[in-house]
Amino acid sequence: MTSIRSPQQLGNALRAARKQLGLTQPQLALAAGVGVRFIVDLEAGKPTVRLENVLRVIDALGGELQLSGLPAAEVDHSTEGSGHDA
Repeated sequence: MTSIRSPQQLGNALRAARKQLGLTQPQLALAAGVGVRFIVDLEAGKPTVRLENVLRVIDALGGELQLSGLPAAEVDHSTEGSGHDA
């Protein structure tokens, strides 16, 4: 598991994963449903990228986001995807 503590570290990790899978930036953008410019900015460590799109890229690379070192929280699935704030 890779420890990520900055946008630059996230970008570096995702670039390495993309290259290991033999994908170009345009191929990854297409697979993730985002623009090529987003992939370029993400890999460069731009701190203002949209989290939703970051998660799409991680998923397209076959990864998942895990948080460690935080107290466990119960997830309320009843409001997920409903468009309503709890």
